[in-house]
Amino acid sequence: MAQKKESFFWTSYSDLMTSLFFVMLVLFILVIVLLHKRMEATEAQLQEIKKVEESTKDLSKDYFEYRPEYKKYVLNIQVRYPAGKSDLNTIIASDKEDQLNKLANAGKEIRDFLNNHKENQYVLIVEGQASKDNFTYNYELSYQRALALMRFWVDDRGINFGNNCEILISGSGDGKLDTHSMRETVETENQRFLIHILPKNIFESTNENK
Repeated sequence: MAQKKESFFWTSYSDLMTSLFFVMLVLFILVIVLLHKRMEATEAQLQEIKKVEESTKDLSKDYFEYRPEYKKYVLNIQVRYPAGKSDLNTIIASDKEDQLNKLANAGKEIRDFLNNHKENQYVLIVEGQASKDNFTYNYELSYQRALALMRFWVDDRGINFGNNCEILISGSGDGKLDTHSMRETVETENQRFLIHILPKNIFESTNENK
């Protein structure tokens, strides 16, 4: 009788171990499949990022300089403002009309880039900056300068940026709040505009895969 009980115990134990092994095997296969799908999604996103980075090289170096360490474009058109001013008509330049035409051409470059890459959705951020001086409201001022540039492009020059981008206007001030925005050591060179062109569809695909 004792032998039958012992035999029954080992048979049940063997069945239990077999079942546990089967469960662990299924879980292992499931994890491998999920990891593989995640790697495929990540690889697709990386390829999309590379494609977008390559496409942004289409922007003319006559008007834009790409700074890879900040992943931003700087408008090569240097502007000088009187302290506290944001209106483009107040910029200090020997040939103001020529400066304004260059700014208009930069806006057209962005429009043409977006039009040539309609397969992607973008976030276009126009960022204004200000130099450190005695003006108290440089953060508000930097935003007003970016807003004035966008109004100049859209209202004055009739530039339509199309439907494949969301436009954001921002100001990063004069650096006193240490916002880690791109700054130059020569303060007057910080009176400028920075352009961010971000692939919105990559962000959306990332969220969908979470």
